[in-house]
Amino acid sequence: MFVRIGNTPRDYAWGSTTAIAELLGRAPSGAPEAELWLGAHPGSPSAILDPSQTDGARDLAEWIQREPRRALGAGGTNGELTRLPYLMKVLAAAGPLSLQAHPSAAQAREGFARENALGLPLDSPDRNYKDPFHKPELIYALSESFDALSGYREPAVSAQVLEAIVGSASRDEQELVGLLTARLLAGSARVALRESTAWLLSGDADVRLLVDVVVAAAGRIADGDGVVSVPAEVASAADTVGLLARAFPGDPGIVLALLLNRTTLKRGEVLYLPAGNIHAYLHGLGVELMAASDNVLRGGLTTKRVDVPELLAVLDFSPFTVTPLTPESPAQGLEIYRPDVDDFALDVVHLDASAPSTVVALPGAATAVCTAGSVELRGAGTGIRLSRGEAVFVTPDEVDLRISGEGTVFIATPND
Repeated sequence: MFVRIGNTPRDYAWGSTTAIAELLGRAPSGAPEAELWLGAHPGSPSAILDPSQTDGARDLAEWIQREPRRALGAGGTNGELTRLPYLMKVLAAAGPLSLQAHPSAAQAREGFARENALGLPLDSPDRNYKDPFHKPELIYALSESFDALSGYREPAVSAQVLEAIVGSASRDEQELVGLLTARLLAGSARVALRESTAWLLSGDADVRLLVDVVVAAAGRIADGDGVVSVPAEVASAADTVGLLARAFPGDPGIVLALLLNRTTLKRGEVLYLPAGNIHAYLHGLGVELMAASDNVLRGGLTTKRVDVPELLAVLDFSPFTVTPLTPESPAQGLEIYRPDVDDFALDVVHLDASAPSTVVALPGAATAVCTAGSVELRGAGTGIRLSRGEAVFVTPDEVDLRISGEGTVFIATPND
């Protein structure tokens, strides 16, 4: 069964006013359009464009609640699934998002039960865990470049970059920076990064002064104010500082960002963000796919609550080098991105004269959006044509999708 769906983009302040509309061939609203949600998450479930297909249910969340077996198929321990495990979004960041991390499945279950036992309402501002689910995610770059911060790099590298940024600062200012670099160089990498992060988020008066010093020094590099040429890594770090300082002046996350990997995805590359990964999107357009959860621990660059002890308990302090997720390529015109979780996989279909058709297997209910051209999707029982900007929910009884035409389609499914 093919059920046409749609939604209205979320108008978060960091969203682009044009990127999603241009991608999907729509007129822009004039307001920021940050995220177009395609799924059944209760925060913004996709509208069902023809409710007669779903016995009057007007959105996916309502339909799944009423008829889970029809919408999602059989499965689970009791023979019936009750929720769509993933959420797909078209995301357009015109400015940086908050630094954040997400819990593992075990941490989410424990945290949700703990806060329930404390009697915290689900809408309480003191809650960290809105549900018992983890929230790993991936982002597929649609813009020519997509900039993000992702995970910790080696602390010695961060110390060197910090020292290079403030090289022309006064002795007192360099001593202030030394309060952080000394922490970065003490003990094992994991311990150094944990202690450095905890200090930066502690509210210490020296941290506030440090932020001012680093922002001013980065500004001198950006302006070329008496600063000789610097290595590319230092110039990139100074650019990050300037970008974040304009969006979140005085925020300790500006300096915390210098402990992280800054990565630029090329169009068509994918970044995977597992549990515990501290990250922030900086700029770009992409398709985001994640486990359906509201569990977010923030670490700065935000006006929202930052629960430092809980964040430190969730974060993975292991330094690593960012590498794009490698797809499977089982057929010409088809790429499949499979992370190390069961909740979701992303099939990306590019069809043209050289690859006019392909087949995508459905291990469960699927959500598809066409971002270019026009294609036909045909399953075991019926079919549908999707053109640029159109989206559809596909029930698992269609089994396999034979896709033909010329265009691009992103398809989210459970990960088999």
